[in-house]
Amino acid sequence: MHVVTFTRSTPDTAAKVWVDEEGAVSWGDVATVVNPWDEYSLEETIAITKSSGGKSTVIAIGAALHDDALKHSLAMGIQDAIRVEEVGADIHDSLNWSGLAAGALQKLGDVDLVIFGKESIDVASDQHSMQLARRMGWTMLSFVSAIVELDAAAGTIRVEKSLEQGKQTLSARLPAIISVMKGINEPRYPNFLGIRKAAKAKIPVWTAADLGVELPAPATSALRYFNPPPRAVSTEIIAGEGVSDKVETLVARLFEEKVL
Repeated sequence: MHVVTFTRSTPDTAAKVWVDEEGAVSWGDVATVVNPWDEYSLEETIAITKSSGGKSTVIAIGAALHDDALKHSLAMGIQDAIRVEEVGADIHDSLNWSGLAAGALQKLGDVDLVIFGKESIDVASDQHSMQLARRMGWTMLSFVSAIVELDAAAGTIRVEKSLEQGKQTLSARLPAIISVMKGINEPRYPNFLGIRKAAKAKIPVWTAADLGVELPAPATSALRYFNPPPRAVSTEIIAGEGVSDKVETLVARLFEEKVL
């Protein structure tokens, strides 16, 4: 069984992100981290391949910035890493992204299962995984909270999905694409030997030409980025003789400010 997962480097969730003087999004000198949602898809990929005796591959779409996430993945225990980069392609356009991702899966050729994290925190979107499933013609199972059964010989998978109303169990034929939720596992920390081995790894880079992919013109374009206008904030401590007195004053002020 060949399990593939996708990852990317993102700004740390604690980093302050702003638009610089040239109109580019910046987070200063803060180091990037592996997309936090991907930690669960990486762990699930490692667990499945170890239990099945299969192989695992992690792919990043984009510039060399994402090599850090790929090496983190290798340090965790993923076997192979690939980066796909097409100079001039807008990978924030999910149609371009999914086109390159589909080309990579087709080039690998023997993929049985693709695992995504719930979403990418820097763009707050998961549509790229849906579009990839559509391009490949594979079943998409999103919001997976548990893999109940994975039968490589029969070519089937059964999963449990988390819904607002409860849980749902679904079965599908392989190959398939799934996205996993927080709580499906406990991601491991890379050990020292894994980190050293990953640091020496040479990550191959595939282009659209290598994949035989011709990308469409982007369907959308970002005209400009700008910082939100500053907000004037003032603080007032409500005084009073007791709790009821303070509550009465607070409610009166809320009506005065037309909050209530």
